Amino acid sequence: MIVLIIVASILLASISIIQFKNEAKQYHQERLEHKEDAIKENINYVLSNTTYPLTPSNLALIFKDKIHELSDIHNLEINIYSLDGILLKSSKSRFSIDPVTPPIPKYILKLVQSSIEKRYVDIKTIDGKKNRSSYSLIKDDKFKPLGILNLPYVEDDSYYQAELQSFLIRLAQVYSFMLLVAFGVAYFLSSYITKSLKTISDKLSETSLNQKNEKIVLEANSKEINLLIKAYNGMVDELEESALKLAQSEREEAWREMAKQVAHEIKNPLTPMRLTVQSFQRKFDQNDPNLKQKINDYSETLIQQIDTMSSVASAFSNFASMPVQQNETLNVVDVVELTMDIFNEEYIHFKAEQEEIISKIDRTQLVRIITNLVKNALQAIPENQENKAVCVNIKKASSNVIITIADNGIGIDTHNFNRIFDPKFTTKSSGMGLGLSIIKNIIENYNGTITFESQKGKGTTFRVSLPLINP
Repeated sequence: MIVLIIVASILLASISIIQFKNEAKQYHQERLEHKEDAIKENINYVLSNTTYPLTPSNLALIFKDKIHELSDIHNLEINIYSLDGILLKSSKSRFSIDPVTPPIPKYILKLVQSSIEKRYVDIKTIDGKKNRSSYSLIKDDKFKPLGILNLPYVEDDSYYQAELQSFLIRLAQVYSFMLLVAFGVAYFLSSYITKSLKTISDKLSETSLNQKNEKIVLEANSKEINLLIKAYNGMVDELEESALKLAQSEREEAWREMAKQVAHEIKNPLTPMRLTVQSFQRKFDQNDPNLKQKINDYSETLIQQIDTMSSVASAFSNFASMPVQQNETLNVVDVVELTMDIFNEEYIHFKAEQEEIISKIDRTQLVRIITNLVKNALQAIPENQENKAVCVNIKKASSNVIITIADNGIGIDTHNFNRIFDPKFTTKSSGMGLGLSIIKNIIENYNGTITFESQKGKGTTFRVSLPLINP
């Protein structure tokens, strides 16, 4: 709207300027013609009443005094030239007449003679002003050429310029007011139109696959915006349906993979159990003096494999069940220190910066976290390594308690950094690889974090951060 108004104002101003210039040009052209017709009628009247013979040489005598009267009557300079273009008489004062007045140019004489009307208007611009000079033949009553009438005319455009300036000022005022109105209307219209788009934009920015997305309840006046809202609401329905299908697919895939892993872990002890039973059945002899010892060995083998299967089932059960938060206010330092007592290794070192750091957490879950991390640290140190060390430190930082478990074992390969907390990932020859995944789940349920740093051949440090409460 604003651009259209500006373009319209520029076009109108340009057309107005051109129109005023054309009117001024036409006005001066017609005025000169009227003046010329009137002066020629007066000249013909003078010629018809003169006593001098009507010859070219007598023109100066005939208009000796009359030329000044005609100039005063018509308020215009009058010059009379001979047919050869020599000035014979001028209405100018004697002292202002150039003693050596240049003759009419030959090309003008030819144009006057060759034209049908025996008339020519020469237009020149002098000092920024347009000068018209009319040349026409003076004839006697028998239409015989006697001389050439010259009427110099200087165009005065001051009136038209004043009118044009006044018009442009009024035009600018009107269009300035229209621009202000257009700005206001455009602002309110754009705000009204984009209000619906802003609502849609906000909803789109909030749309996520991991949450319940709200539909847009809005009835816009624009058909196109209503179609956009309808399309968005349809997309929300499809997104919700896709999210449900994706979640179901992910759950099915996770349980499928877990089932494969559990089946694999269960098959491992079943094979030696089967071989043991078959061997015992094949070699069983009631009269064997070592029968009792063989039965004991057979029983221990089966019990060992059954314990392995039981540990697999327990690990799977622990991973499948979310930790239940039985929160209690406790001293983290005491709980961790008591947990460390179950480990008999002399190279385990415990240190706490404060004797009391209070937090609200499940005691059993905290024990599970410490036990799992310390056990992993012990297993990461080779048995043949001379200098072994596992350091457990506790400190208070801002509103969190920081527990670090560091070892000087073999470390973790950098290409495994992103998989450490993945279920069923393990670098050990035994186990299901669920320990770190379980404790990470526990820690995150308490709005905590667990991170690690490791260097191959130098060891690993796990850092657990849990929120505090004021004691």
